[in-house]
Parts: sequence; structure tokens; C-alpha cells
Amino acid sequence: CLLAACRCWLSILVVLFSTTVVTATSTTPIAVAAAAALQVRDPRAGYLQTLAVLRAAKETGVYTKSSIMLGLGETEDEIIDTMFDLKDCGVDIFTLGQYLQPTPKHLPVVEMVPPEQFEYWRRYGEEEVGFRYVASGPMVRSSYKAGEFFLEAMIHSDRDAAAQR
Repeated sequence: CLLAACRCWLSILVVLFSTTVVTATSTTPIAVAAAAALQVRDPRAGYLQTLAVLRAAKETGVYTKSSIMLGLGETEDEIIDTMFDLKDCGVDIFTLGQYLQPTPKHLPVVEMVPPEQFEYWRRYGEEEVGFRYVASGPMVRSSYKAGEFFLEAMIHSDRDAAAQR
């Protein structure tokens, strides 16, 4: 019922739909289990539910964007699995940023990811996974503006291509 409502709303009003996965697959259960004392994600919005919402959004024809935060103890394989899960849902734009503990009630940072690792993930996301655009860096957030600038160019390009057909 919720997904049907999302599809209806998206098909009428939205060009870009963005929802954040928040963490790689293995850190989601940790984050949810710790939610009673320490939070990183809303325990009502699980990993699989977020993927289902992204898939439903993509089925309406909108551009989709999602992101994860690094530094919560995720492995390279978990980041790769998360990227491919998102791509399989049709995500066009992907962002990666450094997790920063906002308050003592949230999970602590496990690792500060070096900038060169973020550059590696940017290239991997675009070249290996096939996202149309990846913004990746320690200060990148899910609302990162570079994605919006790219999206504007992407929309114009797609509309021009459709008009030429």
C-alpha cells in the first residue's frame, strides 16, 4: 500500500527521488540493534525496505539517488554489495561521505576514511558499477550539491535526446 502510494505520487510530482541507505549491509543490523541506546538510522527504515522504495520510485521513471556513510566498520565487500544492490534498484546518482557522530546518542566513528579511498570508490561506482554520477569525499553528504548540478545536465540531455527521436 505504501509503495503504491509512492508510485502514484512520484509519477505526478517528482523528477528526482532520493533516499539514503545510510550504511552498508552488515552495519545496518548493528545500527538497528544498537538503536535502543545509540542510533545511526531510523530503525523503522531498514536496508531492504529502502531498496524496495528506491525500486518503486525508479519504476515511475524518475531519476533516483542514494548514499551511504563510511567509517562505521564496513568492509570493502560490503560497500561493493551495497553499491550493486542500489544499482540493481536503478539508482542513477550515488554519494559516499564520512560518518561523523552527531551526538553521544549516536554510534561512534570506527574509522576516518582517507580522501584517496573516497576517490577510489568514486571511480569504482562510475566505472565498475555504472552509476551515472558519483560524489564521494569526506565532507560529501546525501544532499551534496554536485549531484543536483549533474542531475540538471542529465535531465536536459535526456530531454534533448528524446526530442530528437
